[in-house]
Amino acid sequence: MSSPPLSQAPFSARLNLGLLGLLVAALSLLLWPHWRHNPDLSHAYFMPVLFLLLLHEGRTRGTPRYLPPHWLRTGLLLGALLGACAGLVAAGLYATAVGWTHTVVCFTLTGAVVLVLGAGLVALSADEVRVVPFNWNTLVALGLWLLCAPLPPGTYSRLTLGLQLSVSEHVLTALHLLGVAASRNGNIIELARTSVGVAEACSGVRSLISCIFAGFFFSATLVRRPWARTLLVLLAAPLALVMNFLRSLILTLAANRGVDISGTWHDLTGFAVLGVTTVILGGLALLLERPAGAIGPPPAPPAPAGRILPLQIGLTAGLITVAALGVFFVLNTRTTVRTDTLAPDLFALLPTQAEGWKVETSRNLYQFSATLETEYLAQRTYYRRTTAGDLLVTVYLAYWRAGQTPVSQVVSHTPDACWPGAGWQAARMDATRQSLAVGRRTLAPAEARLFRNGDFPQYVWFWHIFGGRPIAYVDPYSWNELLRIAWRYGFRHDGDQLFVRFSSNQPWPALQDEPLVRDIFNRLQPLGL
Repeated sequence: MSSPPLSQAPFSARLNLGLLGLLVAALSLLLWPHWRHNPDLSHAYFMPVLFLLLLHEGRTRGTPRYLPPHWLRTGLLLGALLGACAGLVAAGLYATAVGWTHTVVCFTLTGAVVLVLGAGLVALSADEVRVVPFNWNTLVALGLWLLCAPLPPGTYSRLTLGLQLSVSEHVLTALHLLGVAASRNGNIIELARTSVGVAEACSGVRSLISCIFAGFFFSATLVRRPWARTLLVLLAAPLALVMNFLRSLILTLAANRGVDISGTWHDLTGFAVLGVTTVILGGLALLLERPAGAIGPPPAPPAPAGRILPLQIGLTAGLITVAALGVFFVLNTRTTVRTDTLAPDLFALLPTQAEGWKVETSRNLYQFSATLETEYLAQRTYYRRTTAGDLLVTVYLAYWRAGQTPVSQVVSHTPDACWPGAGWQAARMDATRQSLAVGRRTLAPAEARLFRNGDFPQYVWFWHIFGGRPIAYVDPYSWNELLRIAWRYGFRHDGDQLFVRFSSNQPWPALQDEPLVRDIFNRLQPLGL
């Protein structure tokens, strides 16, 4: 028995339904760039259509379950709205630090929207309204949005790394059982004539997410019995992992026979895995389904059209609050780069010559301008021989005008994040935050690191200056630290930023009395260091 026609619903309920539709459209527009460029979210292209289809299924074929008046119903509505507001505030704070398109922001916003939709479901499935039933179909329609949002970088990295190591380990075991000589080094499988790497694209994240998505969708559209739905959902993830293992094993065996598995073979097997797992899940759902009898008694007549219901008023107020919060954060995260002040001449801050030193100026820093979002870059290297050995000093400067880039964008390009990718291995230091003495002056506390490339050490000290004052270093990949950055600096667009990196192959005691070092930091002092 289907739900009553929407035309018979109270005006307040239809208004809320329209506002929720606008919210879903806005979320789709926000996530669209990720759907286009992230292969792991290719299934999300269909989400807006599937969302409407699942709601239609819930109204026409699902269990016509409606929520009677009860304090739990009111509590669910208020709890969902409060959670949505908290999620929206967190997303807005993240957006002030990293921008609205960042994966953390999109994931948090999606969670907030799902909570708003949950509040809408509670209000619209009220027994007095009966616009949308509270059943498995509609719950899946809401929850699937979470599988269409990009995973935060830290979560994604841990998941892919775990899957990469697991797949490579099990493929190696299978190769040994088949009598193929092979060894493993991390996610690299060494064969007799070649090596095969289980990259992120082969880790199985795409098939895992897509298969779980399909499992929930089929459980809501093709299956009616609760135990069958549970079985279908529980089998989705293991099936995806097994199919991805078979794909990796087939590719590895082909590579062992001299087949070039890059390009066509790699992509073809990837699409085949997605197709086969979806067909298997769909076939299993059809096998578990049986003809259903009457679903339940016919619904009671809907509330009179135009009747004002307290639950609908509460939902409307919640939606207006959510919209107001969104507008507030959007307006306060729009920045205008200040061009009314002169940018410092960075090369003038670095001596072009020093007695006894050979000076070399880096001329290729412009290639990093797009990544760093600034054209104000400078670096000079100073070299001389001493009785204790060679002495090498490198000073790097980067500058951003007020409003040019978020604080977190600068934080994300510290040596901790960038140097390991260039072959430098981080070494342990007793103190990672040091107050350095230069002549008679003590500098603001610096972040201290030690890196090694083979036998060559590099001691690194760096400062991040905002509005003429050094700020404390934070981990750019930590959710908590990003919130702290946003809370302190997210709404402040009046401060320019300067990043200073000082590195040498010698520890600080061998440098602090050098006239060159004193000269450099005296030149930097007017800028806040």
